[in-house]
Parts: sequence; C-alpha cells; structure tokens
Amino acid sequence: MSLAAPEPSGSAAFSGPGGPARSPADPVVRTTAGLLRGSREGGVAVFRGIPFAEPPVGALRFAAPRPVRGWDGVREARAFGPPPPQAGVFGMDAMSREAAGDDDWLTVNVWSPDPGPGAGLPVMVWIQGGAYVIGAAGLPEYDGARLAREGGVVVVTFNYRVGVEGFAQLDGAPANRGLLDQIAALEWVRDGIREFGGDPARVTVFGQSAGAGSIAALLATGRARGLFQRAVTQSVPGPFFAPELAADIAAACADELALRPTVADLTDVDPLRLSAAGDAVTASLDRRVRRWGLPAHRAMAFAPVVDGEVLPVTPWQALGEGAGRDVELLVGHTRAEQRLFTVIEGLLGAVGEERAADALRLFAPGPDGERRYRDAFPAAGPEELYELVHSDWLFRMPSLHLAEAQTRAGGRAHVYELTWSAPGMGGLFGACHGLDVPLVFGNLDRGQPAALIGEAADARAEAEAVSAYVRDAWTAFAAHGDPGWPAYDAAQRPTMCFDTSPTVVPYPEEASRLLWRDHAFAALPLLS
Repeated sequence: MSLAAPEPSGSAAFSGPGGPARSPADPVVRTTAGLLRGSREGGVAVFRGIPFAEPPVGALRFAAPRPVRGWDGVREARAFGPPPPQAGVFGMDAMSREAAGDDDWLTVNVWSPDPGPGAGLPVMVWIQGGAYVIGAAGLPEYDGARLAREGGVVVVTFNYRVGVEGFAQLDGAPANRGLLDQIAALEWVRDGIREFGGDPARVTVFGQSAGAGSIAALLATGRARGLFQRAVTQSVPGPFFAPELAADIAAACADELALRPTVADLTDVDPLRLSAAGDAVTASLDRRVRRWGLPAHRAMAFAPVVDGEVLPVTPWQALGEGAGRDVELLVGHTRAEQRLFTVIEGLLGAVGEERAADALRLFAPGPDGERRYRDAFPAAGPEELYELVHSDWLFRMPSLHLAEAQTRAGGRAHVYELTWSAPGMGGLFGACHGLDVPLVFGNLDRGQPAALIGEAADARAEAEAVSAYVRDAWTAFAAHGDPGWPAYDAAQRPTMCFDTSPTVVPYPEEASRLLWRDHAFAALPLLS
C-alpha cells in the first residue's frame, strides 16, 4: 500500500460539475426524494453522490443522521460526493482540504447492470475500512462496475462519518454516529434500491477492516435488524471501546483546541481543525499507554463504543446470544495481517528479541501468554512471533471468534483465509492486511491496494485468477447464501483457503486458535 496521497477516483473525486458527458441514453430513476440522472459506463448504470441524509453540520453537527429533503426536477448523480473529514493517514486529509466547504458528506453510489424496479437482483452494500478515521466511498479501489457487471449484482457504496465526527464520545451527542450513518444508508437501500434493479429482501453487507468491525457492530444492534440478510466480514478488528475510554480520548482531542468534549464547544469548530486535533492525539498515544492501554500501543484513538444504547454489548457477546442467528455470515482474514503494518512502520527485518517479548507480554492472551506462544511456535524467530501475536490479537482471532459465536448460537457461518501472497514490491507484503480489497472488487490496476499486486504480467495473471475465485464466492453468497464450501462447525472447522488453487481444509491457524480459545474480546477499558 503506497504512502502517497490518494489518486483521483475516476471521473471526479467529489461532487461538482465533473463526471461523464451527458448522453440521451443516460438512466433516470425515481427515488423517494426525487429524480436522479446517472450515466452508462462499462456496461452498467452508475449513480454517484446521492444524498441519503442531510449534511451533518450546523445544527445537525454530531447529531444522528436526518432524512434528506427532496428536490424538484432531475438531480445529476454523476460525481462522487465529498468525503467526510479525514485523518492524515496515507495523505487522506488532502481530500478533505480539497473538498473544504462542501459538507454533503453522507452520500451513496450505485452500480447496476439492470436498473429498473423489475430486475430483482441481489444487492451488495460495501462498508469501507480505514481504522475508523479515514475512508471514502469514491476511492478508485471501491469502483463497483466490474463486480456488478460480472457478478450480476447491484453494488452500493457510501460515506459515513469517521474520527471525531463519527466516533468520539461527546457530551450531548449520540455515541457511534458513524454506525448510525451506516444504518441510515441501509435504510435508504431498503426503501429505494428496487428502483435501481435491486431486491431489498436480498441485501448483503460486506466490508473490510473497520468496515468489517462496523458490520460486526451492526449485527449486535437491534437498530439494524432486518436491513440485511447476509454479511461478509473481511478481517474483523478486535478493539471496541468502553464509554469511559472513548470519553477520555475525546476529552484529549478537545483539549488540543482548549475546549471541552461537548457539542456546545465543538459544533462551530472547523472540521479540518477537529480532524487535526484527532491526529495530534494519535501521534502522542505513546505517552498515554498507562491510561489507555492496548489502543495506545497500537495508535488507535477511535473504535465503536459499547455504550449500552446504540451498541448494547460487544459483537461476540451479541452473536453468542443469538443476535445474528437469522443473518448468514461469511467471515475470514488474511494469513499475514500484520505484515502491512510491519512494513509501513519500518520494522521489517528490525524486530529483535526485546520488541517481540514486549508484544507477546502485551497482546498474548492470559497471564502466561508469552511462554505459551513460544511453546506453540518453537521454530519462530522474534519477527515471526511479533507478527503472529499482532495478527491474532487485531484481526485473525476476532474474525474466527465471530464465526464461532455465530455457530454456537445456532446461526450459519462460512470461514475463509486468504493465503495468496502479494507479488508486488518484491513480495515483501505476503498475504497482508488489505490485499483482499482489490481481489473482491476486481480492481487490480487502480487505487492504493493495487500496489500490493504490482504491474508484472505474471503477477497480474495470478491476481486475476485468485480474484475470480473470490468474486465468484462473494456474489454466489449474496445471491443464495452458499459461497461454495461447507459451513463452519466446531468439529470439522472447514475453511476455504484462497490461493492460486483454492482448497478447503480444517481451520489452518490451529495453534493460534488453541491459544485464544478461552479469550473473550471485551470492550477495552480506561485503565486509570
């Protein structure tokens, strides 16, 4: 994944006059808010920048999303809406500066191979990741054209508030505003997707990283019940915050501006200044480990909050109690989740015994976790142990535990692992976090994640083959609930390993599974 600023996302990065030239054949659909004109591109109808809620600014700043007001005439839906305010990760804040003053953040985009109320196609709604601090549906890696055209599905992407705007615990504001935005987008899908050729009774949410964590949270909240029938969670992150921890982090963000963490104090603060305050807190997390614990060690300032209202309990507890029993689940992770971060942080080849021991003491489960890891992986050197425990704590075991909680409660889950190693950049990334994104969308030549694949012909051919397997599985699951391999059970643990030759095996990370078998992923607390 490149550290450069993101490239423009197709015809136009944000709303405005950009977009394809108008044609008499451009599709027009009627929504509850008014008429929309899209465009025909690459064999599908595309509608961009459709508002699903009022802009969350002014009197609506830090409020739950409000239904969008209607419009007269035909609204052009040909350019992506502006992104919500972004953190500075990977240069994403440059997009926020470019779109400054355009506050219509809450928009959806639709790709349909057959727009019209009679098509009845499966619907796939993407929730992007980005550590709950970055993410925009208009990025080129999330272009839904190929998935829609070749998979015979309607693809929907949308923006939701991130960082302080979406997840800070503020006095006078509802918690988890980013999740409430997601629910509002799914309500828009329920109420209007039929006009775009979709079947509102066959909706699959799919997402990666923070998007997968968001879906796990949606499974746990009654507010999202009935809005989707299937869910695909790619690399579910384990961290969810207790309210006290989230409130303390929010207070630190407000303190950067010499303000209180209240709606009254922050409503009139420029969104770019508020995002910068969040960045400043994130950059100083190493000074706060005694108070904030593991999130500070991993530079994580925001996550969904188990507030008891929007999110009553953690996803693992909720699914274990049957909350997701009526939703079919496809869940998995990559084999080498941590490798992306090891490379980005300049640690590849530089993890010594001391750093590995610190990671094992901090992140391994149980009071004797370090010794148990070393016993379970006797041939592993310091770097491998470091990457194993981080991969397990952050993504691999939270994903597996979500599937196990679902099946224990009588629900259905299919499990996978991406084992194919990224060939780009000399192959140093392996089967790392984020590699699944270009494979799922089939966008192997655009967006930052495509750099993991590279431009060599043989690498691109391998990626095309693996991507075809993955896309076929995802769209088959969306269509009828069967991705092509048996559902997970506690005895056989069938797991699809996606590689150049996909195979179904018992869950392959057995040593890690046993180490984490008795661990509960609880909300992370404020320590002092």
